[in-house]
Amino acid sequence: MRDHHRFLLQLHLAQWGALDAAIRAVDREADARIAELDDEEDAGQAPFCEMIARLSMMPGVSVLAARTIVAEIGRDMSRFPTAGHLVAWAGLCPDQNESDGKKKSTRLRKGAPWLKTMLVQCAWAAKRKKGSYYQAQFFRLQSRRGPQKAICAVAASLLTAIDHMVKNGTLHRDLGAAHFDRRSSEAQAQRLLAQLATLGFQVQLQPAAA
Repeated sequence: MRDHHRFLLQLHLAQWGALDAAIRAVDREADARIAELDDEEDAGQAPFCEMIARLSMMPGVSVLAARTIVAEIGRDMSRFPTAGHLVAWAGLCPDQNESDGKKKSTRLRKGAPWLKTMLVQCAWAAKRKKGSYYQAQFFRLQSRRGPQKAICAVAASLLTAIDHMVKNGTLHRDLGAAHFDRRSSEAQAQRLLAQLATLGFQVQLQPAAA
């Protein structure tokens, strides 16, 4: 190692230290501002710190991501009657192009750019969790719609779960990778029931004995 190598290492380490100090300062400032907002919280609304802690327990959602999501959607969810309204507002719902009576889905809406970008990053991280609902959803859609549309669908699922968690004050519950298998069998049973009903039969389903 020569002198110019040592000089470059010292230069890079100093830059690393400065950036690390800046990030820590931003984190401290964000914590202080969140604490101030919680001190001024309205009755009946969950504190921001509680929402951030709850969301950060979701697959793929870090504390920084949870802060960004809460900053974008707020804690007053009355402006979003359903989870679908929130997903559409975020720009994770594709536009519909109708031609000759047929509706064709097009690219995603513009929506809230910061929220959509963060949710897509969270979706890529959630997709890596083995045995999760989000990983199963991604691979289920990837073969038919491609990775980009599949990851956007995962991001929409994350936001749907966030909507229920914020509105109901509940913790995240992963449906698991087997959810789609269970749903497929239930959907098939309902289709068969509908076909029997059109033939004039009335059927009551009972699970088979183990």
